[in-house]
Parts: sequence; structure tokens; C-alpha cells
Amino acid sequence: MKISDATLRDTAHMGGVHFDVDDARVLAGLLGDVGVDIVEAGIVSAGDRSEVPLVQAVVETVGRERTKTVILARTRAQVERDLEAALETGAGNVMLSIPTSPTHAMLKLQTDSERRIMTLAARTVEAARAAGLSVTFSAEDGARTDPEFLERYVAAGAEAGADRFRLAETVSSLAPGDVSELIGRLVAAAGPTEVEMHSHNMLGLSVANALAAADAGAAWISCTIDGLGERGGNTPLAETLCVLKVLRGVDRFDLRPLYDLSREAAARAGLRCSATTGPTAELSYQYEIPGQVRNPAAFELMPPEAVGNRRGVRIGSRLAPATLEALLGEEELAGIDVAAVCERIHADAPSAKQTWDLPTLTELARAHGAAVRSNGAAPVAN
Repeated sequence: MKISDATLRDTAHMGGVHFDVDDARVLAGLLGDVGVDIVEAGIVSAGDRSEVPLVQAVVETVGRERTKTVILARTRAQVERDLEAALETGAGNVMLSIPTSPTHAMLKLQTDSERRIMTLAARTVEAARAAGLSVTFSAEDGARTDPEFLERYVAAGAEAGADRFRLAETVSSLAPGDVSELIGRLVAAAGPTEVEMHSHNMLGLSVANALAAADAGAAWISCTIDGLGERGGNTPLAETLCVLKVLRGVDRFDLRPLYDLSREAAARAGLRCSATTGPTAELSYQYEIPGQVRNPAAFELMPPEAVGNRRGVRIGSRLAPATLEALLGEEELAGIDVAAVCERIHADAPSAKQTWDLPTLTELARAHGAAVRSNGAAPVAN
């Protein structure tokens, strides 16, 4: 299974999110450390070369063969002009994004003629191949395109020499069973041309759909860091790689940089990381039940270190004497009225929703324990 990451391309249309050249170098470098096969960056055209430097930064970081840029294909002449900008980036891969559903074709091509769409795909693939590029052609809104037409479209692009075909679930509309059936048909139509699945995650099914596509013969899955992207986001990279490892035994990727990758992307996008979704989330390995703290392996499919995350304690209003005793142990609490310490910790909290980690609880127990021993003297400052 091969992975492409579209964070540095799909976020171009994500509200208020912008990655610059420095961001591209850092994120592409971490994606390269993970082992992502292709980093997709920028949408280029002859009339707008503003994203050329960003793509060039990715090329400098991960190399020509692992960098892809995108052309929005509307006419053959326009694509031939835009290929100049694509070549200027130094990327070795280009994706031709072509609308195939009646809705998107009418919107972007002013026609839904199947013949014209197929001709556009074949001729632009030939032009990109002639320019010396590895070529992916996609079906924009392919998930809502007539499957029989989609089979002919894929066959036409494959015959023209495309290396890959991408099915774009532009509007989340497929369940895993639908993906399995459709990808199976398209893999058969594509012959030696590899098939890729690109989903949006409005319905929360993108990882399930990615797994279904892989099982049906797709060679590529398109992801983004933390699922960043427009319209509900995209297939999240960390969850996809962990699913492939745990459920399908795919172990060719290094998952350890994923936590840092998540933090870097969020910080550079001006966003907050997810609290609970996926293995790189802030609270995925944070516990407040003593049994979980003492026996984490009973509750984890993989340890936090596997994805660069960390295990810890995060406890709030459910802090009770028995919990404190279990977390800190008899030696730490020897001679202390634990119930009184818990009362003082809660009373000292600025909010009923205060939370504490284990080092803070230990420090507070020591401070308030000393105060309790001193017959209720003021707590020691912490």
C-alpha cells in the first residue's frame, strides 16, 4: 500500500488556512520521515505561479520523484500552458484534476458531454507524459459519476499512458460497501494503471472507505495530516497508517513522527489539535482510572510511543481519596489524611472543571499533606 499526502494542496481551499514555504519544508520533511510515498503540494497554472515556490520547497526537501503538483484541467490548450508552471516547480509528478459528474462538469467545463470529458483526459494525459512527468488523472466528484461512464473514462486515461487514476469522493457520499464495489470495477478497468482513493470526511467514513478501497485493490490512499482539508476535511494520515498496521499488518511506515507532525501542522495552520480523535490526539493516552494507569496495555492496541505520543494522568472532578491513594501509592501518602488532602485540592481549584496531571497531583498532595499535618495551616505554595 502506498500513501500520498495532500495537506499542502487540499488546505489551499480550507477556510483561513495558509502554509508558506517554511511550513512546506518542515511538514514535507516529517512526512518524508514517516515514509509517505508522495507529497502533494500546490495548484499551479501559467497565469498564477504563486504556489511554485511552495512546491519547489517540497522538491528540495523530499526530492523530485516524491513531489506532486496539481493542474485543474479545463481545456487541452490550458493544460499545455499550465504544464510550463508544473515543470518550473521541479516536481516529477503531476495530477490532472478533471470534473466527471454532471454537476461538476457543467459547473467547470460548461458541458457534461462524456465524449468531451474522456477526450480531455486522454489528450491532457498524453501532453503531461510528453513533458516527462509521471501522471495521475482524477475524477473530480467521481463518487457521484455514473459508474459505467467512469469505467470508460478510467480506461481512456490508462490507454493514454497515465500512471495512476484517482477517484475523488469530493462530496462525502459513499459507504465502505459502495467503495469496495466501485473500486473493484475501476481497478479492472484501469489495467496496469494504479488506482488511488481520495475521500472527504464530512460523514466520518474516510478511514473506513480507505480500508475498503485498499481491500478492493486500490494501490494508493490519499491522506492529509490530522484530516486537514476543506469540506469536513480529508482522510487522516495517522489513523489510516495505524489501521493499516493493526488490521492489515502494513509496517513499512515509521509512525513515531506522527505526533510531532500533528502539532507542527496545527500550530502552523493556527488551529488546535484534536482532543480525542485518533492516536495522536491530546487525550488518547491520558487516564484517570487507576486500573488504566496501572495496566495500560489492557486498554491499548499500540503504545503511545509508537506514534510519538505519551501516556499520562489527567483527572478532574472525580478525584477522590481512593483514586489519589491508587495513583500516588502508600509511601507518598504515608501519615497523611488523604480525604482532607482531597478536600483541600478541590477547594483550592479555581474552577469545578479544574484538571490535574500526575506531577501536579503529587506536588499538591505533598503541599496540602504538610498543611494537614500542621493542623490545617495554609497550604504550601505550589
